[in-house]
Amino acid sequence: MSASLLIVEDEEPLQILLSYNFSAEGYRVRQTAQGEDVARLVQEERPDLIILDWMLPGISGIEVCRMLRAKPETRSIPVIMLTARGEEAEKIRGLATGADDYVVKPFSVPELLARARTVLRRVNPEAVADVLTIGDIMLDRVARRVSRNRRDVNLSPTEFRLLEHLMQTPGRVYARSQLLDAVWGRDIYVDERTVDVHVGRLRKSLQRGREPDPIRTVRGMGYAFDERFGRTGRN
Repeated sequence: MSASLLIVEDEEPLQILLSYNFSAEGYRVRQTAQGEDVARLVQEERPDLIILDWMLPGISGIEVCRMLRAKPETRSIPVIMLTARGEEAEKIRGLATGADDYVVKPFSVPELLARARTVLRRVNPEAVADVLTIGDIMLDRVARRVSRNRRDVNLSPTEFRLLEHLMQTPGRVYARSQLLDAVWGRDIYVDERTVDVHVGRLRKSLQRGREPDPIRTVRGMGYAFDERFGRTGRN
């Protein structure tokens, strides 16, 4: 899994706990304790899911959720609301504001992980799918394998993450800085020209995967190929 997650939680121990567990599940995690930061963070990189605390300093989680739902470009981002308010009326209020799910504190972390996966599967199945397929390219997240035209394509770990990110959001155009944050991480300094290098390598690897398999082509013409001796002969 390589879904991106934004955690908005002002209780530092809980923020650390959630960040650790979601990262261990394969999510790319960012976090903030301020509701005022959400608009900027979402603009920098659109998350696949937001875990949003109701009671925040300054702008409340309810106001943040209302703000997200008011803008066309953020309206569809799924939100799971965290709150100590367990009354039915408060749950209804949170859901009516636009939250996709509502979890009352204290809660089970495995349950929250399961709820997050359920929400993502419903609204953005590509974010949690084990296999991504676009045209003749297939990327298997579990096996860490890429193939094109049923031929394996050898990629470095960085190029695998780059392709995975691009296949997860097909048709979207990214700036170099956005790809650096998504693939390398915002805490690591990498020159933006590195993106061009890896994009070029990825393009070449995928192009090689598109070329006809010489052995398969020869066999399709009625010839068998003996790889040990380099000989061909009629089938």
